[in-house]
Amino acid sequence: MPKLPSKSKKSAKKTQKPAKKPEKLGFWANLKLKIAKQKDKRSFRNQTKVKLHKSFKRSYREDYLRETPLPGLLSHANATFKVIFSNWKLFLSLILLVLIFNIILVGLMSEDSYNTFKDALEETNENLAQGQLGSIGKAGLLLIGTVTTGGLSRGMTEVQQVFMVLLGVIIWLTTIYLTRHILAGHKIKLRDGLYNALTPLVSTICVVGVIFLELIPIFAVIITYSAAIATEFLATPFYALVYFIFASLMILLSAYLLSSSLLALIAVTAPGLYPMTALNTASDIIAGRRIRFIIRLLFVFFILALCWIVVMLPIILLDTALKANIEWLNGIPIVSFFLLFMTLFSVVYMSIYFYLFYRKLLDMD
Repeated sequence: MPKLPSKSKKSAKKTQKPAKKPEKLGFWANLKLKIAKQKDKRSFRNQTKVKLHKSFKRSYREDYLRETPLPGLLSHANATFKVIFSNWKLFLSLILLVLIFNIILVGLMSEDSYNTFKDALEETNENLAQGQLGSIGKAGLLLIGTVTTGGLSRGMTEVQQVFMVLLGVIIWLTTIYLTRHILAGHKIKLRDGLYNALTPLVSTICVVGVIFLELIPIFAVIITYSAAIATEFLATPFYALVYFIFASLMILLSAYLLSSSLLALIAVTAPGLYPMTALNTASDIIAGRRIRFIIRLLFVFFILALCWIVVMLPIILLDTALKANIEWLNGIPIVSFFLLFMTLFSVVYMSIYFYLFYRKLLDMD
């Protein structure tokens, strides 16, 4: 015989009430609820967002002290070389392509200018050093003189200077685009980089405009220094001390502002990121880490200086020896070609170097 349900179960079923449907809120109640949720999101976002040194309120050290377990300087430099040499065909093709366009649109340094530097160095060696400078010493001084006096950019017209800056921006953006996809494990071709990397060109130009404004304190120091030298203002020790303090403060101000804006040149290459958003993002990421960034900035110049010495000194010595024995080589700008090649290599190296630094900071945040 099947068991009949007990009376208690029947009574429980009868006493059980159906669940109430949620009450429908009116239009104004819904609107108030949405506004309250948005306020909660904004307050949470404002609490979590880094807002250091953004007002006249004092920022305490424990607030902006941020742990940054970055790799060492040599490790960072080696990682950059590893990215370049493991994809040497890609980056060498990029450098040679931009080099060809630079020769066509801008041109190389004149061989007459290079010979003028060489003759002046020979005269200095004979008159002051009594010919005691060796071949390596003369080659080193020739390299330093050519680079520091702007040998690559001497005699350029305004149109050529515009083309040179544009080619520099192209190789910067293309290198970052290629590096981003290489680190993501994608198979990338140079053609893809050239076609797609120039999307943030306008945004990059906007960030460069902000950097130009942040360089105004340094420009003011240069202008006032020229005027002070012309008027002998610095001859008085007290005035010289006052000017030194003024120049130091202006340079520190520009260095403080530029440290985040230079990082924004990397951030703005991300797809769909606007210039001001990139500047704010870079400012938040680098807060409390500016000294480390400046140290790495100085170190990359040291590494590049070593690369220039290792590559260019043998080329200058070889160029001098060949042209002394073979006359028809005197008109070929061998040194000028490799100077331009090393300049483009330096742009590629710095692009990858700073992109790796930016990615490390971004991963930690």
